[in-house]
Amino acid sequence: MSAHILVTGGAGFIGSHLTRRLLDRGDRVTILDDFNDFYDPARKRANVTQVADRDGFSMVEGDIRDAELVDKLFAEQRFDGVVHLAARAGVRPSLKEPILYEDTNCIGTLRLLEAARHHGPDTFIFGSSSSVYGINQKVPFSEEDEVNQPISPYATTKRAGELLCYNYHHLYDMNIACLRFFTVYGPAQRPEMAIHKFTDLLARGEEIPMYGDGSSRRDYTFIDDIIDGVVASLDLAPPFEILNLGGAETTALADLVRMIAEELGVEHRVQYLPDQPGDVPITYADVRKAGRVLGYSPRVSIREGLRRFVEWYRENDSATPD
Repeated sequence: MSAHILVTGGAGFIGSHLTRRLLDRGDRVTILDDFNDFYDPARKRANVTQVADRDGFSMVEGDIRDAELVDKLFAEQRFDGVVHLAARAGVRPSLKEPILYEDTNCIGTLRLLEAARHHGPDTFIFGSSSSVYGINQKVPFSEEDEVNQPISPYATTKRAGELLCYNYHHLYDMNIACLRFFTVYGPAQRPEMAIHKFTDLLARGEEIPMYGDGSSRRDYTFIDDIIDGVVASLDLAPPFEILNLGGAETTALADLVRMIAEELGVEHRVQYLPDQPGDVPITYADVRKAGRVLGYSPRVSIREGLRRFVEWYRENDSATPD
């Protein structure tokens, strides 16, 4: 039987992929998005255009911090599940605007949890982040690790969101999964993120700015694998779980640049810059718990994922102005 799912941030990168997956399997989807200017809103509107005429799709343009709008939406629509992806994203921008990040990511999340408490649904999926691990000394990162020392305002807001979710599970018996995403990439990725940014610079023959010596490592996760995990969490509706969703392999920054250049068939030039405040030396997901709970198993290697991304970039984005 089809369900009616609210996807906050549904016009964004992860949200638009999730929306298509849910519509494909016959669910009804309402997205809530404010189309802010963190990056070009035209990109998000283009994502929506791809699904705007599909059966079961509807859109509400508005801010998750708008208490009246959010409460009215939940009261009128009676959702079967919420996937909360709307957020101010990014470590580095959060250092410049910490109050905005706190307001959007914490107060916005509370608005949604309150509306769900009063009107339903009981099933709530929260998009968290690997950034909560901070400078974790043990790898791979496990959900059992202590996460009490985040090193950016963004990471702090995501950890706070997890704690708020636990409050509402404990107090009101809501079924909540907090999903810690590890550096998600793929078609329609946000333009400021490394893989998209590097691809664009390399395609234009420009130099790559590399913070540090290129040895920092990230666990890059292809979007299809992330969506598999989100949908499985939505269907399972666990009482309360925190789960890593990652690619379960790490790639050095220098190797990432080299592989993108190889996929594009170009030479690469690098400008080495000092390390950035808030950046961590490594992210690496232990996904064994997600495997046990959700049956999650990442399938797309970094090589294959980059091949798919570069193919999309050539077909869709290389002619798109910044």
